[in-house]
Amino acid sequence: MPSNVKDLFSLQGEVAIVTGGAQGLGEQMSIALGEAGAQVVVADLNLEKAQKVASHIQSLGVDSLALCVDVTKKGEVGEMVEKTLERFGKIDILVTSAGVGQWMKAEEMPEEDWKKVLDVNLNGVFLCCQAVGREMIKRKKGSIINISSMSGLVVNTPQAQSHYNSSKAGVIMLTKSLASEWAPYNIRVNTIAPGYMETQLVGDLLKEYPDYADLWKKLTPFGRLGNPEEIKGPCVFLASPASSYVTGSVLVMDGGYTIW
Repeated sequence: MPSNVKDLFSLQGEVAIVTGGAQGLGEQMSIALGEAGAQVVVADLNLEKAQKVASHIQSLGVDSLALCVDVTKKGEVGEMVEKTLERFGKIDILVTSAGVGQWMKAEEMPEEDWKKVLDVNLNGVFLCCQAVGREMIKRKKGSIINISSMSGLVVNTPQAQSHYNSSKAGVIMLTKSLASEWAPYNIRVNTIAPGYMETQLVGDLLKEYPDYADLWKKLTPFGRLGNPEEIKGPCVFLASPASSYVTGSVLVMDGGYTIW
């Protein structure tokens, strides 16, 4: 266990996988882990964007690999793990950032939409945790960071998104369950629960309801949306030895939204 504060936050020699790592919060976390010294596998459905992020990380002086992965497909998740092990020989860190969002009234929601959001946001997280967790169990070492949302803790207003809220609440409970099961193997499992962030995903949703942004800001003590780069610190903290006694925790970064 490092005693120097700088060393506590260092990820030198570590290997990380970030799903959904090519854009939005995932991109910022991929870069953050690289800046802290980790070798990073950028896994995303958009291979071209993943390659750009991997190239940027390589410019930092650490190795990086871009992979096209659909986290809802068990076979592709397994291949992601295999290719990571082939390239780097181990997996120390997993960040599950792949996710989708949608606004839709529950009474009007087609079954397909419910299933799609749950499949990506919850089932995909489980499949990645399961596949990577098996490797971490062998080495008795690892840090898993699931990206949930404040929407897993409160019901957002005014938008209707029961499927999204349910999926993120599921990620929070999955995180706590895995933390309990895998603590004997020295594997830490935590989740970051962001609030409203200025990502492309949020921007796309706001195109139809542009007035929502002003309402969200009024409901947030800080009076603004979060900058995607603001997730870099929490991610490195949970990935590093600085959080060695932290597991099963929900790190909420929402500008204070959930305190009112």
